[in-house]
Amino acid sequence: MITEFFTPTKIILGEGAINRTGEIVKSVGNNGLIVSSHSGRYNSKLEKQLLEKDVRYCIYKVSGEPTVETVLQGLQIARQNKVEVVVGIGGGSTLDTAKAIAILMTNSGDIYNYLEVVGEGKVFQNRGLPSIAIPTTAGTGTEVTKNAVISVPNAKVKVSLRSEWMIPKMAIIDPELTYCLEQEVTAFSGMDALTQLIEPYVCNQPNPVTDPLCRDGIMRIANNFQTAYYDGTNKKARYNMSVASLFSGMALANAKLGAVHGFAGVLGGMYGTPHGEICAILLPQVIKVNLDIIKNREPNNAALTRYRQIAKMILNSEDEQELIEWILDLDRKFSIPTLRSIGIRREDFNVIIEKASQASSMKGNPINLSEKELQTILEYAY
Repeated sequence: MITEFFTPTKIILGEGAINRTGEIVKSVGNNGLIVSSHSGRYNSKLEKQLLEKDVRYCIYKVSGEPTVETVLQGLQIARQNKVEVVVGIGGGSTLDTAKAIAILMTNSGDIYNYLEVVGEGKVFQNRGLPSIAIPTTAGTGTEVTKNAVISVPNAKVKVSLRSEWMIPKMAIIDPELTYCLEQEVTAFSGMDALTQLIEPYVCNQPNPVTDPLCRDGIMRIANNFQTAYYDGTNKKARYNMSVASLFSGMALANAKLGAVHGFAGVLGGMYGTPHGEICAILLPQVIKVNLDIIKNREPNNAALTRYRQIAKMILNSEDEQELIEWILDLDRKFSIPTLRSIGIRREDFNVIIEKASQASSMKGNPINLSEKELQTILEYAY
């Protein structure tokens, strides 16, 4: 079997890493676009560095998860200012916006020519502008992935632009930027990272290069998640959560995912629910159903051993049911809601299942799930 592994040209990790941004931008361009969250909390740090390096720049602030319109507005600003490099600083949504703008700047045609599912899904012909990704949360791993998730409100779906040329040229991971995260954001983003480490590890096409990253990342989360949640300025915990998030991005970019992400894209598109929140709700229920079906239908499925390995790592027990209880306990401690409490309607289950069945992430689940089994997951999470 041939294995492939893609990652950015350079990863800079550690406290104070953001202070390297100016020199990095200067090395790839003299005219930049900063794509940031609406608060622009760290923009002044970047602006000061760019001014010192005589780099021209403009700023585009975004709110919420990126839509087609969000990307097109940013693209117009980038074209008007003839930018040469795109710097994304913020959560996964902000970084996705920056990555989308960078790739569309160098490829002709409409965004729908390249969007999956709702568009033509064409292959990009040109490498995007150099992009620099600076995450301010610890969860999505978007700084090292080869896709950007875009919401299409009219179709009530979230789909991807995808290309190896979308992987940022530089990823700057500075744990200090996560010290001030609210507990809810810490919980949602951390559960996203945990899901992105577990699903690639147990998927039907695991990658021997990412397997060690998954194992290491899972242990970093197991040993530091609660500390980061309750003591947000704990340097060790925040550093380890940032590393785990980075590893989760590398894992999902190079292996498959599973049913949690198969559902998450659909639910996010239909209801606008935060991605990490959906992951937190569904992860234990997907593991439960997967294990039940594997034991009954495919007892020799390698994922069964891998679930037990995870339980052994975290809990020193090969009882995979204890793994489920451990995740449920995290959900309780972090006040994770149910599908019902966040407004998911049971009458929409059939549509949700139909859409989730077609999701690319669902195709990586360790075992094929029937519509009835997908229904069971939703009922458990309701």
